[in-house]
Amino acid sequence: MPSSGAGAALLLLLSPLLLLRAVLAVPLERGAPKQESPATESPVSGPALLSSQDTGLYYHRYLQEVINVLETDGHFREKLQAANAEDIKSGKLSRELDFVSHHVRTKLDELKRQEVSRLRMLLKAKMDAEQEPNVQLDHLSLLKQFEHLDPQNQHTFEARDLELLIQTATRDLAQYDAAHHEEFKRYEMLKEHERRRYLESLGEEQRKEAERKLEEQQRRHREHPKVNVPGSQAQLKEVWEELDGLDPNRFNPKTFFILHDINSDGVLDEQELEALFTKELEKVYDPKNEEDDMREMEEERLRMREHVMKNVDTNQDRLVTLEEFLASTQRKDFGDTGEGWETVEMHPAYTEDELRRFEEELAAREAELNAKAQRLSQETEALGRSQGRLEAQKRELQQAVLQMEQRKQQQQGQNSPAPGPEGQLQFHPDTDDAPVPAPAGDQKDVGPSEKKVPDQPSELPQSDPQHL
Repeated sequence: MPSSGAGAALLLLLSPLLLLRAVLAVPLERGAPKQESPATESPVSGPALLSSQDTGLYYHRYLQEVINVLETDGHFREKLQAANAEDIKSGKLSRELDFVSHHVRTKLDELKRQEVSRLRMLLKAKMDAEQEPNVQLDHLSLLKQFEHLDPQNQHTFEARDLELLIQTATRDLAQYDAAHHEEFKRYEMLKEHERRRYLESLGEEQRKEAERKLEEQQRRHREHPKVNVPGSQAQLKEVWEELDGLDPNRFNPKTFFILHDINSDGVLDEQELEALFTKELEKVYDPKNEEDDMREMEEERLRMREHVMKNVDTNQDRLVTLEEFLASTQRKDFGDTGEGWETVEMHPAYTEDELRRFEEELAAREAELNAKAQRLSQETEALGRSQGRLEAQKRELQQAVLQMEQRKQQQQGQNSPAPGPEGQLQFHPDTDDAPVPAPAGDQKDVGPSEKKVPDQPSELPQSDPQHL
């Protein structure tokens, strides 16, 4: 979610030059004082103003980079200085893009190609998560749902792209306040839902003690000084005296306006207005107190700003001019203190019916998550059993292979002749390799080399020397 002033969008104009950059002019966190620029520095002194700001838009980086590149072109910067809000919002200024330098156009073309590539990856990831990964995507049709660029031309940055970028950012950021209120309502309902469940989980005595403690916290929270109505004379005089250190009897609306126009652009933007409410908020909310919810303080600040804009910003451009401010100080209700400002706890963000529907939604979501968790648990158990069977089969196969190796080794040991006393091989007639004698009747003449050598050599007759 963007910061509090993101809703100002394109209309948070600090000067004609900053009107284009105002789509990125997200203020600092709520309650943080705005940094005052040195007197010698121009209020439009470069991209550093945007370095730590984030609109919360999914195309924030692309938006920021495009504006930063455009500001480097002298011609475009000059035309922007001479333009008014209507020129920029209507798209008239976008036509000046045709006259920027080639170097700037090249950078813008590259930025657009990178953005298109990024969007394609987002689309593919989304489609892969929702359907079969092999489904072919029509990127051109899908890119049409992104309205901050022209999908028909995916390679070059044209005037149409700048016009779409400004219009889309203006529209999206203008919806911030409504989205913030809805988010706060859901936050409050969730907080109450959890509180009730917690109390139901306690015993009788513990529940009574918890309820007593809660009532005590609520009582302490309500015991605060009177909160002045934002934009009233009492509220502005308090700022004049305590923050500006000036004599309350010499309050001057014009001087007050000039003092709090921090960047001297001639208007009070939403950031500058919210800075005026800090003193009133400190009366009700203290971050050191557990009974004070800082999320409620942010909602309170937003409500105060909306109240002032509704009553002071007569042309509804989300900027308060000096004329509008002075006119508001002349109204009858400007000095009417009344009962003071009614804080958030005096205006419940939801009804019991809304809370009931919210709890039904939570219950349905919880049931869905539990069912999914159960399915995953069953699948995990099935995979575990399957893995166990595979492991058992693996061990059986390993055992079978081992047994086969052992039998093979045993057979090889039986077929090999045993060595003699001196290591010579011994042949045994009962082995498969011993020669089988032929039957007596079938013996054939054999050569000298094929005659059978007796196992034990017979004793040769001694030669008679006389015979020789």
